[in-house]
Amino acid sequence: MLTLEYSAMELTARLGACDLCPHACGVNRLMGQVGRCGIGARARVASACDHHGEEPALSGTRGAGTLFTAGCNLRCLYCQNAQISQGDLAAYPEYDTDALADAYFALQARGVHNLAWVSPTHVIAQLVAALVPARADGLALPVVYNSNGYDRVDVLRLLEGVVDIYLPDLKYADDATAEALSGAPGYTDTALAAIREMYRQVGDLELDGDGLARRGVIVRHLVLPGDLSGTRTALRRLAEEVSPTITVSLMAQYYPAHRAAAHPLLARPLTAAEYDTALDAFADAGLENGWAQEPKASETYRPDFEAGHPFEG
Repeated sequence: MLTLEYSAMELTARLGACDLCPHACGVNRLMGQVGRCGIGARARVASACDHHGEEPALSGTRGAGTLFTAGCNLRCLYCQNAQISQGDLAAYPEYDTDALADAYFALQARGVHNLAWVSPTHVIAQLVAALVPARADGLALPVVYNSNGYDRVDVLRLLEGVVDIYLPDLKYADDATAEALSGAPGYTDTALAAIREMYRQVGDLELDGDGLARRGVIVRHLVLPGDLSGTRTALRRLAEEVSPTITVSLMAQYYPAHRAAAHPLLARPLTAAEYDTALDAFADAGLENGWAQEPKASETYRPDFEAGHPFEG
């Protein structure tokens, strides 16, 4: 069994010729160089807040303890968090190990149910390094790894025993679409391999007596207009190649954010009929567990990271 200290050391070493994500830019981030994600030796934090709009098993009654990092290894044309993923990253402060650990404790002090790393892939070395002193000093929150799914299996193996709940996206079923809309070559097989590794580590979602997630995998799938997400194929492959009992959050919250308004197929909201078709695809795939969103979810999930709390501005 890997120790937390060993995982932190190995992940940090990989920053020297960074290959933490599938882009494998090879830059020396320890010396401040940046690759596709735009982040060097230190993580940048856009927000650390109690989030009450996540899946019920994560938000509970007191909220998920979301730590939103700045930067990203994808370039989604429709990113709802584009302010912090693709905007002026220098606008968000750099956090060293001590500052990250302090942020973890500040979230715990708010009474949140978990520590949820949002977009952790490109800064996972920094996030895990901060977990070492935090655990030693009494941090007790379960860790949620909320990623876009464009993760490396060999990196995920270093998170076994570190992450309690995996919350990856499965965005697409077609690689050409993934590259065109998100700049993610080979996304589909990469994401499915990552999810298989996550599932191997923590298995099906486990809830405590209060209905809160304590361990397991939840896969998010955002339904896109015109079925650009390839929902039927994506869900079928998930059931067949991972497990029909894996928990899926089928999301209806798409709206034309960021640069989507200029794209001929992305410039409109999702229709109720399109989401109904996605629900049918979920059932046809034989998936057994998950959540659906209300068709008007797109009117609610519109974060603004310049407004203090991004979901309560």
